[in-house]
Amino acid sequence: MSNKIILIIFFIFSFSSNSFSAGSSGGDSSSTKTDYDKAVTFVKSAKKFEKKGKLEKAKKNYSKAQQLLLKYNKKKPNNPDTLNYLGFTTRKLGDYENGEKYYLQGLAIDPNHIGINEYLGELYVATKRHNLAVQRLEVLKNCNCKEYDELKDIIEGKKVSKY
Repeated sequence: MSNKIILIIFFIFSFSSNSFSAGSSGGDSSSTKTDYDKAVTFVKSAKKFEKKGKLEKAKKNYSKAQQLLLKYNKKKPNNPDTLNYLGFTTRKLGDYENGEKYYLQGLAIDPNHIGINEYLGELYVATKRHNLAVQRLEVLKNCNCKEYDELKDIIEGKKVSKY
């Protein structure tokens, strides 16, 4: 009888050890982030620097994000989310013309993309094309989302877009 107990304890311990090992190795999945995921992390960091007025650090992170997005876009082209962030980072780095091209490419794939419509609207405000910004707002009017409110505030001058 004691051999059975020892055997049961052995199996329980073996199962517990394997479960623990599998659970702890799961943390390594963060090392398999895509270039897109890494870029999004840089964009979020850049936005935080921007809010704190640390514009040079923000630009460095936008630049790093842009490089990762360009690389990712070559591997997996025509993804509206990638094109949205490519437009965003390019615009944040001061290249409105190419930023607009990325946004328009993304809209050709997904005309109702919330992020692209908001950011393209911001670009239109920044480049003094109010009527086009209002068109982007019109696309967002039924989304029931914060992007609509943010773009509306920028168009109405209640909120200033940094660039």
